Amino acid sequence: MTSSLRSPLAAFAAAAAACLLTACPHGGTPPADPAPRPSSFTLPAAQRDKIHVEEARLTPFRRAVEATATVEFDGDRATQVLAPFSGPVARILVPLGALVGRGQPLATTVSPDFAAAVSGYRKATATASNARRIADLDAQLFADGAIARREMEQAETDAVAAEADRDAALQQLRSLGVGDAAIEELRAGRAAAAPQGTIRSPLAGAVVERLITPGQLLQAGATPCFTVADMSTVWVMADIFENDLPFVAVGDPADVTSAASRQTLHGKVDNISALVDPNTRAIAVRIATPNPEGALKKDMYVRVVIHSRRERTGIMLPVSAVLRDDVDLPFVFVENPDGSFGRRRVTIGYRDGDRQEVASGLVVGERVVAEGGLFMQFAQSQ
Repeated sequence: MTSSLRSPLAAFAAAAAACLLTACPHGGTPPADPAPRPSSFTLPAAQRDKIHVEEARLTPFRRAVEATATVEFDGDRATQVLAPFSGPVARILVPLGALVGRGQPLATTVSPDFAAAVSGYRKATATASNARRIADLDAQLFADGAIARREMEQAETDAVAAEADRDAALQQLRSLGVGDAAIEELRAGRAAAAPQGTIRSPLAGAVVERLITPGQLLQAGATPCFTVADMSTVWVMADIFENDLPFVAVGDPADVTSAASRQTLHGKVDNISALVDPNTRAIAVRIATPNPEGALKKDMYVRVVIHSRRERTGIMLPVSAVLRDDVDLPFVFVENPDGSFGRRRVTIGYRDGDRQEVASGLVVGERVVAEGGLFMQFAQSQ
């Protein structure tokens, strides 16, 4: 009885195994494994004219670095004008945006500092004149034997000290913005019209900021009044990253394009920062850019392309030669010595127009499909 029970069980197990192996209707047919893609393939002679093969060779090129940038005043041609004295603003003499020359009056103030400086200059001038008259008189008396040498030398010392005080008072007037005409009036002994101080432009340029209003109280050396800038040249501040730093040097030409004017201006790199921004890991690059028509404005965003003067060599292929596989990795088709073609995974580098640098994966002298790669990719997938 035991033997008769084992035989049906064994037969059932064998039938189940056979059903799985032979795709019986109850289990379904398992999918067949796809055929592996061949590592190389050959094109029919009729299809060879659809592709163009190019030999990989070293080609010299110069890299261009692109970056975003902002426009700033040329620090050598722009300045903030501070009040040289204290007091309320009396008049604003120039409107915002006006072109001014060096030394041109910008505003006037009713300043006690000005009045004190004028008074000090007058006193110093009178004292110096009197001390010089006494020194000359004592020199004559000493020549006549009327006084001792010590008295003559003391008078000369007093005269020199008084003249030094007069010169210091004159420089004080100039530092307060007093013009030459007003100083000549004081030298001639004529009274000043009013104790007013004049704020003057220290350089030629445009008044790009007006920071004061009539009646505002100014503090000497602390209150900013105007910003005057020569906008014929501006600084364009670009941020580049560490991997681009070897390709940027002082003196490299740069193209600056603004979206507002759609105009491209040409400048030069004149400074590369010695510091790396700890937050962005970027390095500031300063580009001095001529701005003859004033198209570039302060704080405007622009696009910069820096053209490296340092020449490099590398394998440069047409952009059409580099394709992407199913996982978006770059590859090229390489012709084998037997005339067949195979895929080659590559690493791409810099793109120069319609040429693409292949940083690794190819050897100089290998033949690469430069045109028709998409056709071959389709043919290989069939």
